[in-house]
Amino acid sequence: MDSAADTLQKALRINLEPRWYGTIAEIGAGQEVARWFFRAGGAAGTVAKSMSAYDMAVSDAVYGRSDRYVSRRRLEAMLDHELELNVERLGPTRGDDTCFFAFADTVVARSYRGGNECHGWMGVRFQAQPHDEPSEIVLHVRMLDDEASLQQEALGIVGVNLLHAAFFERYEPDRLVESLLDRLSTGRIEIDVISFRGIEFRHVDNRLMALRLVQLGLSGVAMFGPDGDVLQPSEVLRKRPVLVERGSFRPPTVVNMDMLRCAHEKFADEPDVDGDQVLRLTELTMSNLLAGGADVDRRDFLARADLLGACGATTLISAFVDHHRLAAYLAERTRGRIGFVMGVPTLVDLFDEANHAHLPGGILESFGRLLKNDLKLFVYPMVDLATGEVRRVGGLRVGEELQPLFDYLAGRGSFVELDNAREEYLPILSRDVLRRIAAGDGSWEPMVPPEVAEMVRSRGFFGHARESA
Repeated sequence: MDSAADTLQKALRINLEPRWYGTIAEIGAGQEVARWFFRAGGAAGTVAKSMSAYDMAVSDAVYGRSDRYVSRRRLEAMLDHELELNVERLGPTRGDDTCFFAFADTVVARSYRGGNECHGWMGVRFQAQPHDEPSEIVLHVRMLDDEASLQQEALGIVGVNLLHAAFFERYEPDRLVESLLDRLSTGRIEIDVISFRGIEFRHVDNRLMALRLVQLGLSGVAMFGPDGDVLQPSEVLRKRPVLVERGSFRPPTVVNMDMLRCAHEKFADEPDVDGDQVLRLTELTMSNLLAGGADVDRRDFLARADLLGACGATTLISAFVDHHRLAAYLAERTRGRIGFVMGVPTLVDLFDEANHAHLPGGILESFGRLLKNDLKLFVYPMVDLATGEVRRVGGLRVGEELQPLFDYLAGRGSFVELDNAREEYLPILSRDVLRRIAAGDGSWEPMVPPEVAEMVRSRGFFGHARESA
């Protein structure tokens, strides 16, 4: 079945369902969602009003002033306004047997001259039952087609998918997320934010839904703040210098936090870096979360996310195993400097040619991609537990054939030694902490930040015997 036929069937199913009635308001790329409902037939049973407000003055008059027109704030204003109007105007005559909804999008597709970022916000706010409190789903999408007409087509399909999913698949959030790209591909649309809110989704954890986007390939990354709110990566990264620590964080230890502290002190001294604006990220790869199984252990994932949040961390979940792919993603979204924080073992692992065999240019291509744009690696020392020797970047030896490459990169300043590390932390290993927690050995507590220790005890993470209230 082709995409047009399938999308028309979805639109027709909504049109023929008598309880849904509402508004479709679109700014930026035309009436791309509304036209599917009119093409399908029977739209009078669904669409109370469709509208566009392209002129900024007109848009401001309807929805209020906004600093940015393609933004979540503008989308929320549109949803607020349109649903309230429907309830106010139509509630007295048909509110007892009608579920009102408002769909809105505010987007920028490829301009006539090209070169602009093609993205937008899209959402639906709806009553699941007559007179019910509204529920809401919001997306941020990036249109990847080269032609404006194809971007508009893809946007319309995603909009119909979103409405169909909200009305008929809301009880299965995982399936709802998967259905958003029905009859599309990840080469045409990227969805890097999804947020559920309201009575119908009171049991949905938005971090799990963000993780699902990455699992399905709908987005390369998901980002959320210390409070668990899902963030739009491009908005958070925009123009800021970024410092990233990759790890398992199972659990976060004092070493993890010290690595970020040490690196931030050095990074803030780099040219063109405003120390107050540095975005410090903790990053987990999907491969890390999948370790030991074919699917993510959601409880384990949420435990790590909660613990990082307790430490005040902004967390990134990515599909990028290779460091250079994560670097490329970040470089596309910020003009600020980028730094990676890692320990000596990770740096040594980067000089294992087997890890780069999938690239045509091998290890040279990998480092070329990683270190362009003056990206630097901030390297934390390690201690040899058998000998007590501390290993640092200076004087580090890798394979004989690769030592000249290592020396060259070190000489050009690609590696920054973190000589401000707290050496008493060096013997601490996450796997050892994890073993002690499971064994009931209380010596693990000084090895993690106080916030982590309290949460592990109170919530029974990682096999700890849960404390009673």
